[in-house]
Amino acid sequence: MTDEATARPGEFVQSLERGLAVIRAFDAEHPQLTLSEVARHTGLTRAAARRFLLTLVELGYVRTDGRLFSLRPRILDLGYAYLSSLSLPEVAQPHMEALVAQVHESCSVSVLDGDEVVYVARVPTKRIMTVGISVGTRFPAYATSMGRVLLAAQPARWLDDYLATAQLRPLTRRTVTDPAKLRGLLTKIASQGYALVDQELEEGLRSLAAPIHGDNGSVVAAVNVSAHASRGSFEMIRKELLPPLLATARRIEEDLGAGPGR
Repeated sequence: MTDEATARPGEFVQSLERGLAVIRAFDAEHPQLTLSEVARHTGLTRAAARRFLLTLVELGYVRTDGRLFSLRPRILDLGYAYLSSLSLPEVAQPHMEALVAQVHESCSVSVLDGDEVVYVARVPTKRIMTVGISVGTRFPAYATSMGRVLLAAQPARWLDDYLATAQLRPLTRRTVTDPAKLRGLLTKIASQGYALVDQELEEGLRSLAAPIHGDNGSVVAAVNVSAHASRGSFEMIRKELLPPLLATARRIEEDLGAGPGR
């Protein structure tokens, strides 16, 4: 028995873990996979991967032509259960659309999942990244404006553990990879109430984010606007986009029941 297995609680269902691993093997770069590829991506034997795939086919989550496997639209039901329980995307959408119409830049809302941000709502205007963004897209929290807003809101002990273990890889030449410097930025973000990231996730991309508070005052999500660096200077983007972004965050909070009186 492995150390990992002995560390897990007795209620842990390994077959469920493996089934979810099979689902996660599919992504934008691998929309179709053979049995062998699924086995390789998941570390399962071919026999085990085949059983999981055929079960998912039977349940309607996966399709196959006999050789290639791919996800079916029904897989969205799994993610939608989470999104609908939040009510956040539906509440945020009209306010995001109004912001995009005002500033002519894309707007997103994300939540923190471990050391990544996960997009739960998105209103695009024009594509300014080489990587397409949609609901469910994940990015490392340390290099994104929304991620930094969410990290800055975490308890001190959680943040200590994160900074001690996170792999801060340079995604561009500007990416902050020093834990001490990142901690300083997070302290400043917590104090000022917003984050501005300058081309740390992708060259040419600047992003400005603000927190969204829940009804107990805690930060439950973040909302951002992203602009190409050609729009203007760092300070110009902050001056033009920050006031409407903060106003949008407040409106979302009010509709969530976490307005000024929280």
